[in-house]
Amino acid sequence: MRRWLALLVAATTSLVLIALLVPMALLIRAVAENGAMGRATAAAESVAVAVGTPDLELAMAQVSRPVTVFLPGGRTAGAAAPRTDAVRLAATGRSVTAATTGGREVLVSAQSAGGTAVIRVFVPDAELAKGVREAWLGLLVLGLALVVLGIVLADRLALAVTRPVDGLARVSHRLAGGDLTARAEPGGPPEVRSVALALNHLAGRIDELLVAERESVADLSHRLRTPLTGLRLDAESLRDLEEAARVQARVDALERAVSAVITEARRRSAGRESCDAAAVVGERVRFWSVLAEDQCRELSISLPDGPLPVAVGAEELAACVDALLGNVFAHTPEGASMAVRLAPHPSGAVLAVEDSGPGFDLELLERGNSGGGSTGLGLDIARRTAESSGGHLAVSTPEGGGARVEMVLTAA
Repeated sequence: MRRWLALLVAATTSLVLIALLVPMALLIRAVAENGAMGRATAAAESVAVAVGTPDLELAMAQVSRPVTVFLPGGRTAGAAAPRTDAVRLAATGRSVTAATTGGREVLVSAQSAGGTAVIRVFVPDAELAKGVREAWLGLLVLGLALVVLGIVLADRLALAVTRPVDGLARVSHRLAGGDLTARAEPGGPPEVRSVALALNHLAGRIDELLVAERESVADLSHRLRTPLTGLRLDAESLRDLEEAARVQARVDALERAVSAVITEARRRSAGRESCDAAAVVGERVRFWSVLAEDQCRELSISLPDGPLPVAVGAEELAACVDALLGNVFAHTPEGASMAVRLAPHPSGAVLAVEDSGPGFDLELLERGNSGGGSTGLGLDIARRTAESSGGHLAVSTPEGGGARVEMVLTAA
């Protein structure tokens, strides 16, 4: 927007300046020519007064430009000049201005005792255009300065509009990523401020709805557990012990399913969690290192020196690491090496798990199936964990064989 507004102002200012400065430049040239011709005419008239008097030579000497006097009888005084048609026309008693080689000539007729004399004053082109180039250059510099000033002012005006809009975009992205504390700072034109206030109102409304959802989940847990408790008591009161045990097992399974649903609902309705990825990954790798040593696997790990906060809960990230590492142990032969690397990323952090097993079928993974390769299982858990934080998951086969799973997590 800033670029387009600057181009629009530059084009508009240029058109206005062209419409203004071109006539002004022509006017300056006309004024310079008229001034030079006026001075030449005044000089010719001052000499015309002295025609037929002894002061003619003195009057000619006082003129600071070439002067020629065509006297009656064909005689000439002053600078040499040809007797042109314009001179013959002026000899009839008319004052004439004519163009000639290298400039213009001003011809003024004067009556003397012997007849009509013609005074010729030559005006060179340099004098006709004296000061015109400098004036045109000044107009050009002024025009360019006005165009630059217009572009700068347009850029400042566009910045006053685009800066609040960019802020609104950043806040909307943060809200989309789950950061419900993000709020826009109203600024800029009234319309943009109105959008910022509306976005803040929307964010507040979303927060209120999530609070209401969490309360509904809490109520749901109480409402569901009460009938389950009654069902469990009914199962315990059965006289047939085998039937009672069977019903009790079904009640336990139903209670676990209900608890899982409530836990998942609470997790989704709760605010965004975060954890130190370096601490969680390091702890889970140390847990799995015992099994790796028992199976004679070479396990290498690379962790950052300091904390690396990510927008994933510690339990979710631990379950994700367990799924990826457990997948390697389950689907690669004993002795196959494995590597875990956690490093900073422009988005937050990147977790890579690589092994030297037989690899996997990428087509099966793209269809969401578990192949018989090295990391065919647990990828759905890792993918959901990465996407819940705003990141993504990538699987590949290195050039040397094996499998590589790379998960990008956004920063907390």
